[in-house]
Amino acid sequence: MKKNLILLFICLFFTLKGFGQIYHPVKWSYAAKKTGKNEAVVFVKATLEKGWHLYSQYVRKGGPQPTKFAFEKSNAYSLIGATKEPQAIVRLEPAFMMEVGFFENTVVFQQKVKLTGKNAAIKGKVEFMVCDDKMCLPPDEVEFTINII
Repeated sequence: MKKNLILLFICLFFTLKGFGQIYHPVKWSYAAKKTGKNEAVVFVKATLEKGWHLYSQYVRKGGPQPTKFAFEKSNAYSLIGATKEPQAIVRLEPAFMMEVGFFENTVVFQQKVKLTGKNAAIKGKVEFMVCDDKMCLPPDEVEFTINII
């Protein structure tokens, strides 16, 4: 009887552990490249697990959470223009009943900055939402710091 009870608890533990998994299908990486004495480009790269997609910055109201970048204000740099993204895949998203732009596999966003000194630490955050064919994860946020030397 004790053996059966112990076996039941072990099976229950592993079953519940499987339901408690948290998905992290996006890995973020960052880089910067000086393009002139007082200018640089910041690169923010998202690498997605197979089957997942990340939404464009340009999603109409009523759709999924668009990808948003927020850069901290600093005396060391200023932003030049908006954050750029490559051409998104656009198709009907059944979950939202509208056409939506998104990215699969990898995507690199770029932000030009004007530097006021030799070095700068670009700080900010990216808010994003990802979905696969079965579900969407709640919007998430990742903070970053990119050093330009």
